[in-house]
Amino acid sequence: MFTVDHYIRSIKANLDKQSELLVRNLKSIIAYNFSPNIDLLDFSTFIEPTRFELSIVMFSMDKDANEVFNEGNDTTIFAGSEEILPSVEYHQLNDSQLADFFEFYEQSEETLVPQEQKVFTEWFSQCWENAGGDLLNIPSYFIFHDDHKSFDLKNNQWIDDVEKWS
Repeated sequence: MFTVDHYIRSIKANLDKQSELLVRNLKSIIAYNFSPNIDLLDFSTFIEPTRFELSIVMFSMDKDANEVFNEGNDTTIFAGSEEILPSVEYHQLNDSQLADFFEFYEQSEETLVPQEQKVFTEWFSQCWENAGGDLLNIPSYFIFHDDHKSFDLKNNQWIDDVEKWS
């Protein structure tokens, strides 16, 4: 009943519906006057697999892996975090299909997880490019919350977090 290809195509189709919103929000943040204390931006993806939802939050960080906040009175400077994409659905199922789907997912997890991550990363990277992200002079990364690797949006490659923070 369920196949890897069908599931991945469904994710792509649902993400495509959110591309315009993501590009618009990315264009907005690219225009920010970022604090000079910010060393990099992390676009952290939070996935809720039981509800097929994802959200993305941008965190401004220093090289010590601490979030940078605007602690001054200058409201023209940005530092902190901001939601880039509210919780959106990346796959749809009827409630009656959930048990069968999760059984399929568990059996195919080794194949599905890398493909899911690839689809999410390629989608975000394309939206980043469409928004003009290359104009931003701050190193920027796409990450999955609590993962140990980051996708470097400037160089279009995965790096280990040790490298990012060094």
